[in-house]
Amino acid sequence: MTRTLRTVISPGRYVQGKGAIHRLGEYLKLIGSAPLIVTDDLVWGLVGHDITTSLKAAGLPVAREKFNGVPSAHEVDRLVDVIKATGSDVAVAVGGGSAIDAVKAAGHIAGIRWANCPTVASTDAPCSALSVIYTESGEFEEYRFFPRNPDLVLVDSQIVANAPVSLLVAGVGDALATWLEARATAQSHSQTMAGGLPTLTGTALARLSWDVLWENALPAIEAVRDRQVTPAVEKVIEANTLLSGLGFESGGLAAAHAIHNGLTAVPQTHGLAHGQKVNIGSLTQLVLEGAPTSDIREFVEFTTRVGLPNTLTEVGLSAGDDDELRTVAEAATATGETIHSMPFEVHSDDVISALKSIERFATKVREDARLPAPVRHETH
Repeated sequence: MTRTLRTVISPGRYVQGKGAIHRLGEYLKLIGSAPLIVTDDLVWGLVGHDITTSLKAAGLPVAREKFNGVPSAHEVDRLVDVIKATGSDVAVAVGGGSAIDAVKAAGHIAGIRWANCPTVASTDAPCSALSVIYTESGEFEEYRFFPRNPDLVLVDSQIVANAPVSLLVAGVGDALATWLEARATAQSHSQTMAGGLPTLTGTALARLSWDVLWENALPAIEAVRDRQVTPAVEKVIEANTLLSGLGFESGGLAAAHAIHNGLTAVPQTHGLAHGQKVNIGSLTQLVLEGAPTSDIREFVEFTTRVGLPNTLTEVGLSAGDDDELRTVAEAATATGETIHSMPFEVHSDDVISALKSIERFATKVREDARLPAPVRHETH
C-alpha cells in the first residue's frame, strides 16, 4: 500500500535574508529554552559574537559544543552524550552540511528538536529529514532517515556571501542534480527520500531549482566574489538550500547522488566538495540516459563556466584507472542505492562506460567553446 501514497515533507520554518543571524534567538525561543550550538572553531570565530548576542537578547542560555569535522557514527554518538549531559532541548547546527548532518542525527537519537543555521549554501542538507553518515576517513557509509524535518532553517545571506565563493559553486553542483534525479524518479515511479511516490509539488520544486540556477548562478557567483548580496545571490541561496532540499527529498534521488557516493570510495576524490562530485554524477547520469547531445554539451559548458568539474581528471582520476572506476561503479550500484530509481536497469559496467566517456567528450566541448582545459585534482 505504501507505494501508492504520495508525500511531501519540509522544515517547520525557513528564514533567509541579510542579518537573519541577529534573529536566531527569537526563532529558537519558539521551539526550545535550552539550545546547544554545535559548530567548529572557525565558524564560531566568525559568527559566535552575533549568535551569543542574539541568544542573550532572547533570554536564552549560551551553550556551545565543538564539531569535530566529519559526520561519522562516532561523532554523532559523542554529540548525543553532550546533549544529554547539558540537558539541552534543541540542537542547533551552525556551519556546513557536515555539521548539519551530525546534529540532525544526534538530535533525533537524543529525542530533542533540532535547528540548522547554515553559514554556506554548499549543499541541500539543511532542510531535509535525513543525514549522510561517513566513515572517519570520509567514505560514504549510510543514509539515516528521521521521522521529521528540522524545526527551523535560518540562513543569513550576508554570511553566505562572505564565505569562499567555491562553496556557493559546490552548492550549485549539488542543486543542479535535483531536477535531473527528480525527473528520472517521476518517470520510474520510484520511492523518494520522503518515503512515498513523488508529488507534483516535489517534482515542480526540483524543476524550479534548475531554472533559477541556469538564470542566476553566473551573476550570483560574480557578486559573491565581492561579498555582495544581490537579488541573484538571494535566489541562488534559496535554490541551493530550500528548493533543492525539498526537491531532492520529495522529488527523489537517482544516479547522480549514487555516483557521488561511489566516488567517495576512492581516496583520489577526498578533499573535493560534495557538490563537485555530484556534478560528475549528473553528467554521468545524462550519458546513461542517452540524453540529446545538445543537452549534454550545454550542461558541460554551463557547469564549466560555473566552476564545476565535469571530467575525471578534475576529480583525480582518469579513464585508465580501471580498478578505481570499478570500485566507484560497484559502490554506486550497490543494493539499495538510489541509482536503482532510474527508469531502466543500470549495472556497474554501464557506469564505468559512462564515466570513461565523459573525459574525452567534456574536454572536446570545452575546447570547442574555448573554455579552460581540465586541471587535475590532487589529494592532499
